[in-house]
Amino acid sequence: MVFKELTDMKTKYIITCILLGFSTFWFSACEDKIDPLITDLEVGRVFAPTGLEARVRNLTQIELTWNLRDDAAHYIVEFSEDDPGFTNIIRTITVMPHEIPLLETFAGETEYSIRVKGVSANTSVADSRWATTVIMTAQENIFLPIEDGDIDATEATLRWVANSEVTHLLINPGSVTRIITAGEVTAGVATITGLTGDTDYTVALMRDTKSRGTVNFSTLIDVGDAVRVYPEDDLNAVITDAAPGEVLVLFPGDYTVFTGLIVLNKSITIRGLYPFDKPKLHVQFSLEGGASAIEFRDIDMSGNGTLNDLFRYNTANVTFGSLVIDGCYVHDFTRSFVAGNASATTVQSVVVNNTIVTNVETSGGDFIDFRNTYLADLKLTNSTFNNSSTARDFIRMDGVAPASGLSGTGLTSTVLVDHCTIYRACNNATVSTRRLLYVRFNANVLTVRNSIIAESGGFYSNQATTSQHTSSNNNYFNAPRFHDASFEVIANLKVDVSGNFTTLDPGFVNAAAGNFKVSNQTLLDNSVGDPRWLQ
Repeated sequence: MVFKELTDMKTKYIITCILLGFSTFWFSACEDKIDPLITDLEVGRVFAPTGLEARVRNLTQIELTWNLRDDAAHYIVEFSEDDPGFTNIIRTITVMPHEIPLLETFAGETEYSIRVKGVSANTSVADSRWATTVIMTAQENIFLPIEDGDIDATEATLRWVANSEVTHLLINPGSVTRIITAGEVTAGVATITGLTGDTDYTVALMRDTKSRGTVNFSTLIDVGDAVRVYPEDDLNAVITDAAPGEVLVLFPGDYTVFTGLIVLNKSITIRGLYPFDKPKLHVQFSLEGGASAIEFRDIDMSGNGTLNDLFRYNTANVTFGSLVIDGCYVHDFTRSFVAGNASATTVQSVVVNNTIVTNVETSGGDFIDFRNTYLADLKLTNSTFNNSSTARDFIRMDGVAPASGLSGTGLTSTVLVDHCTIYRACNNATVSTRRLLYVRFNANVLTVRNSIIAESGGFYSNQATTSQHTSSNNNYFNAPRFHDASFEVIANLKVDVSGNFTTLDPGFVNAAAGNFKVSNQTLLDNSVGDPRWLQ
């Protein structure tokens, strides 16, 4: 039995060796018959470009990118206007590989069909097939900035790029068509007459049915029956003597009040004669019973580094109306921008628009501070807040005593921050005083959109009563706590949960000097921040 098993094992071993030897012979025999590895594919046509992508830059420029190929010596790009069939080619460009991305300027509000093909250096190789895409340019704006003295009470001089293809101006309100003469086309200048003083206008620059630009402006106040005020006048006395609802027009110059404080106890409008030469006020205001509708427009308001609150509500058990701050420059106050310090008092609205606020230090108070007074509606739009509220909360709207008597009674506080640039706000090292939205009023609706928040160690809120705010199209630069909940463990932390935000460096021209002009192309394209810095 043992002999048989040894014989069988020997037989299997011999068979295995024979098979291995045969396999080695077969592979050796076939080795010379295998074709060599193909490292170059010879074809009669250049491969079509891949990854073709078109983006709109600066409203009317189209940027094209695509993946380069070694078999293409150059590329042909063709553009067709409102014509996906490419029967009407309006522009053909030869592009070398080093010239990509390609940037070309076109008309606004127009759909362009684009195609790209590769061309070989070898004339025997056919051009590639076309890669195609379609894109719509944005509404362009060839208006030039309005200059000092261009706007008067009844007329406005508008400028655009000389020798542009334009046909008429469309003026609103009124939907008035004003034909542009040949001389005005050449010069790029036209003066509109017959306007109404103290009126907001929108003018569209048209080429037939397409807009080539839009400009907004307000005509100067037609002083008429308004009260004229000069720097040598006693501003406090003028306001005291003014009738409720009066309009005071301040001529350029410095206005200093001996006490540094003016009481507003009536509805009144205080505005500068010229937005480009704002009268300078060195004063703070106490809002008291009777100050229902207050408006400040085109005023330079300075606290000289010694005055604390610019505006403060001081009368209890009163319902105030609106406070509007438009086109102003506010700077160098030591405590609050706007505050409510009156219990059981309601303020219907505070609106801050087209305004720059800088160096409001918030020592002993928050920037917008309504801890004792109920504010129904707060709007901050098209404005810049620079080096303000660095050590305290930016917006405080409380629902605790004494405002608790109003919180939870069916009232709602709403906040809108839209197209603002906020720099170095809420930057205290102490977590409990660096909130952008310190809102504890029981019912609140909060929206922050199209805004830049930069160089801030703060965050939105850490309060259970603060609603999750609605966010869109914001940019957070060196401000991680506003969008990253994992950055620091903070109870009840509210961050931007929209997924629709960026964290780009805006490329401010000179933030230290207060110049927040944006150079980052993506933010310019997305219109993020105070519009004055996006031009």
